[in-house]
Amino acid sequence: MNNRIDFILGSLLVCLFLSNFGWSDDTALHNWGQWRGPLSRGVAPHAKPPTRWSEVENVAWKTDLPGLGHSTPVAWGDRIFLTTAIPIGEKLPPRYSGAPGAHDNAPITQRQSFVGLCVDRATGKIVWQRALHEALPHEGAHFSASLASASPVTDGQHIYFFFGSYGLYCLDYEGNTVWSKQLGTQNTKHGHGEGSSPVLHNNSLVINWDHEGQSFIVALDAKSGDEKWKVERDEVTSWASPIVVAHDGQDQLIVSGTDRVRSYDLKDGSEIWECGGLSANIVASPVAADGMVFAGSSYEIRAMLAIRLKGAQGDLTGTDQVVWTRIRSTPYVPSPLLYQGSLYYLRHYQGILTRLDARTGAEKNGPFRLGPIRDIYASPVAADGRLYFSDLDGTTLVISTDETPEVLAINRLDDSFSASPCLIGNEIILRGNRRLYCLKNNNQE
Repeated sequence: MNNRIDFILGSLLVCLFLSNFGWSDDTALHNWGQWRGPLSRGVAPHAKPPTRWSEVENVAWKTDLPGLGHSTPVAWGDRIFLTTAIPIGEKLPPRYSGAPGAHDNAPITQRQSFVGLCVDRATGKIVWQRALHEALPHEGAHFSASLASASPVTDGQHIYFFFGSYGLYCLDYEGNTVWSKQLGTQNTKHGHGEGSSPVLHNNSLVINWDHEGQSFIVALDAKSGDEKWKVERDEVTSWASPIVVAHDGQDQLIVSGTDRVRSYDLKDGSEIWECGGLSANIVASPVAADGMVFAGSSYEIRAMLAIRLKGAQGDLTGTDQVVWTRIRSTPYVPSPLLYQGSLYYLRHYQGILTRLDARTGAEKNGPFRLGPIRDIYASPVAADGRLYFSDLDGTTLVISTDETPEVLAINRLDDSFSASPCLIGNEIILRGNRRLYCLKNNNQE
């Protein structure tokens, strides 16, 4: 009897997952179509990636990449997609934005070719490489960032490459441009660059455009690129990506910002609720499950908010719709991970991990020091009862989900990882500054 109940509950959960993303079967759950995976929370529910690897162990292939990009690869079926920016032409004298904090920026010395790449998942061969735009960027990026930091999104039929100020492009699987759109010019805080990734739900492609001008969020028809709706936002620059959550028959578009985390009706852009309490310089994206949304930040203010969706209307700041809050060790660059009823997040971008009961906010034990990893810009991911953390030094730490997590492996590669891992099948796809790696257990088919 218990097995039958477990099966029914499992089937209902799968249906709920699929309703969040608009697919009629579980194909999406077996792929990694957007930067935080099929559930927008860093989890691959069917993947069984390897635990251990090195430059010579469990490497299915590794491919040198042109240019530089920190966008997370997305994978669907036998194809992997990613973006990059390739310097072209003659070097020019360095230009800086002149804004406060500009000393942290990489100088602009060359025109850039903004490129979409398609890679064969079985061999690592670059199937096609499409130069989608060329420009001398009007501003650079933080020295730790890139000019191709927004991750693509795919539904298995089309790929959407987003370069912010340098355009949005819909391509088919053969690399042909279906449509393209220019949304304007972003002027980011301190000239630190652009990075929010699009979200795709059914036939709506949504872009968050928070910058130092008039910010907005816009929903486009994914098939044609036509605008469905556009709503201005009273926000400054953020780098967080939106998520879509289905709740009580309504698709809510949720995005974190400096002033507020807000929910919009995906149908028409009308605001459903808002909640204050985050800091400036929002980078981490929210996650959601089981009628709850979790949004965090760590800059001059440290905050993690757990918001109940049932009954959420209007301004929720200071109300009991905020089920619990945390004000210590909250995330800055990496986004939280929501897995098996636990909320995991890193302190700022350091190797100190907090694990909370997502429902109550209780911390049974911890925080946990993650040993040899540090300077973590990639967001953590999970599959098959394991958590994966990659850092700028080329190390990926794999730990268990035990009450006291066990270190399962410390894996080092000759690269630097800012992009979040992509989990699909029995593989983990890691995008470094120089190479794309496919890591797979040698004894698995």
